Amino acid sequence: MDLTVIWAFIIAFAIFAYVVMDGFDLGIGILFPTIRVGQGRDRAMNSIAPVWDGNETWLVLGGGGLFAAFPLAYAVILPATYPLIIAMLLGLVFRGVAFEYRWRDPGHRAFWDAAFCGGSLVAAMSQGMTLGALLQGIDVADRAYAGSWYDWLTPYTLLTGVGTVAGYALLGSTWLIWKLEGGAQRHARYLAVRAAIVTIVLMGAVSIYNITLNPEYAERWLTAPELYYAAPVPILTAIIALSMLRAITRDRNSKPFWLAITLFFLGMAGLGVTMWPYVIPPGVTIWDAAAPEKSQIFMLVGVAITMPLIIAYTAWTYWVFRGKVEAEGYH
Repeated sequence: MDLTVIWAFIIAFAIFAYVVMDGFDLGIGILFPTIRVGQGRDRAMNSIAPVWDGNETWLVLGGGGLFAAFPLAYAVILPATYPLIIAMLLGLVFRGVAFEYRWRDPGHRAFWDAAFCGGSLVAAMSQGMTLGALLQGIDVADRAYAGSWYDWLTPYTLLTGVGTVAGYALLGSTWLIWKLEGGAQRHARYLAVRAAIVTIVLMGAVSIYNITLNPEYAERWLTAPELYYAAPVPILTAIIALSMLRAITRDRNSKPFWLAITLFFLGMAGLGVTMWPYVIPPGVTIWDAAAPEKSQIFMLVGVAITMPLIIAYTAWTYWVFRGKVEAEGYH
């Protein structure tokens, strides 16, 4: 049993859970200016009110797990992306404050709505650019970051940032399709079709760009025998993307959201094919960055206790608040 591989999958699961769970409420914030002021925005906010703060638990688990299980990766990735991480945290803070104060300060609701949208947009863009900065490679020398303050700012990271914004907008719009009715749901379908098209196009653009970043990336996707293992990912992605567009336009309720999550899962699988076994491309593997074995065992016991609890209370919350948000804004 390779504990390092187990921890790599635990961190990957936590990141995926955060992306899909916090992604749809960030997506609603991104789409907020397109939603009618008044009851439309209130219903959109109430659809995520019971779950949005719990969704961010996975960000804490992913970041904390990276620090504990792969301390070298944590020590290199953060200095390489400090401006992005700071921007992301500030965006999440603004979003959280706006979420609470738009109800308590109706006289300045327009300001808080703008802060909710702006915070969501900045957080999403920062997360996407951080992913891009990692994929394009980080300079490491003597087990420390050796690049400059602005190495993260490239055309590629801007592309991954915009792609993440579009993907979160897709998750947010499909969530609203599931949770709303009437005119608000029809508007969500209108948004979902456009967000889906943009997301699919940008996923393709990022995938093509990836091949040019690193010869090893190109080898994994374009040469045998690696090609045979990687080929199912783009094929399944195309099938799911077409199925999602069909579900959005054929008056399905929950199906578009689940298919959007599946699309994100396949995107993450593609990233796994591209990066494995590196945690910091192009030279630091998961084994190079891993904590000592005894530390991994100790932390694994804690995760074995806490992760099922997190999954259980998250599932219970979604179950309790299942169903549509009524016209008055309540479940």
